[in-house]
Amino acid sequence: MADDSAVMPSPKVPSGFSENDRPRYEDYARCVHCGLCLNHCPTYRLWGREADSPRGRLRQIAMVDQGRLALADEFVTHIDRCLDCRACETACPSGVEYGKLVELARAQIEENYERPRRRRVIRDFVYRRLLPYPGRISFAAALLRIYQRSGLESLAQRTGILRRMGMEERAALMPRIDSKFFFSELGKTFPAYGEPRARVAFFAGCVAQVTFAQLNRATIRVLQANGCEVVVPDGQVCCGALAAHAGVRDVARDLARTNFEKFHGADFDAILTNAAGCGSTLKEYAHLFPASDPTQAQAEEFSAKVRDVTEFLAQLGLTAPLKQLLMRVTYQDSCHLLHGQKIREAPRTLIRAIPGIELVEMPHADQCCGSAGVYNITQTKASMDLLDQKMEWAKESGARAIVTANPGCIIQLRAGASIHNTGQQVLHVIELLDRAI
Repeated sequence: MADDSAVMPSPKVPSGFSENDRPRYEDYARCVHCGLCLNHCPTYRLWGREADSPRGRLRQIAMVDQGRLALADEFVTHIDRCLDCRACETACPSGVEYGKLVELARAQIEENYERPRRRRVIRDFVYRRLLPYPGRISFAAALLRIYQRSGLESLAQRTGILRRMGMEERAALMPRIDSKFFFSELGKTFPAYGEPRARVAFFAGCVAQVTFAQLNRATIRVLQANGCEVVVPDGQVCCGALAAHAGVRDVARDLARTNFEKFHGADFDAILTNAAGCGSTLKEYAHLFPASDPTQAQAEEFSAKVRDVTEFLAQLGLTAPLKQLLMRVTYQDSCHLLHGQKIREAPRTLIRAIPGIELVEMPHADQCCGSAGVYNITQTKASMDLLDQKMEWAKESGARAIVTANPGCIIQLRAGASIHNTGQQVLHVIELLDRAI
């Protein structure tokens, strides 16, 4: 992005933000308040409130930064309500990097605002004491698996305990825990089938290793079948997306540094992920570090190799023979693939390559399903309202299956298919390809 500081002098007013991870005036001043983002913003479409639109939030960020608005409850509420889906970036004619700015605003909230004690404890546990540690994720998932399979979950549903605790909707969004975690595959190399065409590293994620282990294994099989040697580096950790989105940037930076170290030095053609949310953060690691930090060069080198698996396979070209799948499917754009990474056609190209598949576009496929990282947990009512809309559009398509490219979207859409009794399968693009190979 060009540096506009020469034509946009910084405001001469007291700052309401501290210097750490502070939005730059020239970045938020790019917003010309044209309003083209409004109808693309899920929360504005839900509520019609200017304060819950992208330009409204940017206005508030500017006013807090300039000391004209208190960094207090109302500001925090409107920033928390944002899904960070970045649909506004796709619509914006001025190139405002809204996702970066809202994450910086959340970093200021994390540093300068005291949330209620219960929320502070939960956030500290999730972002600082759980997600950075694969062993703890594995242990917590094992306990949750016992809850899901021992009958305790069924008992909680039958007795209405979850409803009385206000947890019924959140429980419906809880992913199923895998029988065998993917952590056992770390450190392994999987040879290409036939003539080798590429050597790639696979980024396995964090929670995905206990809830989407089969998707990860399917991803490796599809890559192998198309001539890729797949290395799964040991010691890799969470990408830091959830921490970065929540404003816990020190944790996100530490996770990034660990991943630089674990993926460094090997001769990979690409670093691949099957999670659009992870990929968006992995490609933007440089945003976590100031220009003066020598780590930024490492971040840029790492990010230059990151590809979404659909992006990579569409560019490489499919060589594996594909059997016919007689299915009518529709595709839901994952926000951080479409709006974050600007990838629209690659997943559709792969779907259309499968013989017998009929791909029909659902209305508003580019609108968020309401998952948005942990949004469906922290803002459940809004998330479920968005999911209701999405399932209506999915039903209109008449498709037997909804295909997408992000594990978080899969969890959300599977819950939607169950709640609305649509009978639709929900699959990752790679799972569809795996079925055809």
